[in-house]
Amino acid sequence: MGVADLGLPVDVPSTALFTDHYELTMVQAALAAGTAERRSVFEVFTRRLPEGRRYGVVAGTGRVLDAVENFRFDADVLNFLRERAAVDEATLEWLASYRFSGDIWGYPEGEVYFPGSPILRVEGSFAECVLLETVILSILNHDSAIAAAASRMASAAGDRPLIEMGARRTHELAAVAASRAAYVGGFTSTSDLAAGFRYNIPTVGTSAHAFTLLFDTEREAFRAQVNTLGGGTTLLVDTYDVTEAVRAAVEVAGPELGAVRIDSGDLLLVAHRVRQQLDELGATNTRITVTSDLDEYAIASLRAAPVDAYGVGTQLVTGSGHPTASMVYKLVARAGSADADAPLVPVAKKSSGGKTSVGGRKWAARRLDDHGVAEAEVIGTGRVPQELQDRLLQVQLVKGGEVVAREPLDVVRDRHAAARAGLPLSATQLSRGEAVIPTEYV
Repeated sequence: MGVADLGLPVDVPSTALFTDHYELTMVQAALAAGTAERRSVFEVFTRRLPEGRRYGVVAGTGRVLDAVENFRFDADVLNFLRERAAVDEATLEWLASYRFSGDIWGYPEGEVYFPGSPILRVEGSFAECVLLETVILSILNHDSAIAAAASRMASAAGDRPLIEMGARRTHELAAVAASRAAYVGGFTSTSDLAAGFRYNIPTVGTSAHAFTLLFDTEREAFRAQVNTLGGGTTLLVDTYDVTEAVRAAVEVAGPELGAVRIDSGDLLLVAHRVRQQLDELGATNTRITVTSDLDEYAIASLRAAPVDAYGVGTQLVTGSGHPTASMVYKLVARAGSADADAPLVPVAKKSSGGKTSVGGRKWAARRLDDHGVAEAEVIGTGRVPQELQDRLLQVQLVKGGEVVAREPLDVVRDRHAAARAGLPLSATQLSRGEAVIPTEYV
């Protein structure tokens, strides 16, 4: 069993305060009104994809399951709420025994989604479901945004490996989540040791410019690194003069030098020159890794360059210009009373302003064309057409409050690769456009 199978808790005793104040005041008012126990259905979806994106990537589901399991109002949390007079004593008493006991269905992590896709469906009493809104959205919005950027970068990179190295560009805990999401989207390793420890993601790293600057000469720095890490290491060659550094690197490590890293300059031009120089020096198997503020467009521009791997930081952990997936969590159905047998009534916001929603508990399926390529995201609230029965996307994640679908991260990563491969070829284009397949309501 790997670390990713363990469902490790977050770094706090409880996730209950990863929420907004009004979630608790809604529970207080609903308890007083006698509507808190009405059976309810909430759904997570996005009304539109970020501008220019052709598909979204579901990421963070595993972290959501951990957060739901750890959503507990312990004594310290309750005392904090009491001191702030956030809610009344009756509500605090109800919160003290809170345990999510409902069901959660959703797109399996790594799957792609489109506008309107019911990515997650949370069912239970109104009170127990509404409390989870903020923590669920905070995880899915962040991780899905990072995974979408990672997926685009992986498409641009083709079969060349990608290293996630953005920990120093974001919050320390966000960095761990970003590493996980990047791995889902197609990255192969991370520089962040916490992510390696938490999720068993391969970690890599050798040296920075500071290490070279520590020594009196670049050659001495290279020799110290090779003596410690071996000739298969990666030497950073752009601290001073790249041409001289490459020559020194091969002389110190020999023609079996593992790789050189270029972190500045005109990467396309420098990569070609370095490749030529390495070959002339007999280091024909030495790889070239490039870093330096890369995004999917820069990676695509280097497609014809002799580059063997990419390291990406800032643009990845900020979603490459789209740091959120803009998902929302909306009540779409609720019972007319607290009676367990009361039928569900579809509900939806109808006001103007572009924030309307579609009521009713939804199913989703992906229709394929004659070549097995996705041609539409089909969403409905009634009977599922026979021809779509085996194309349903949602799976049960939580049953009666118990997690039933925790998965190793490699399974999620492979699922995303397969899902992306099942989309029309235009999904991988970096040019701006609408969702690669339409959403149809039936």
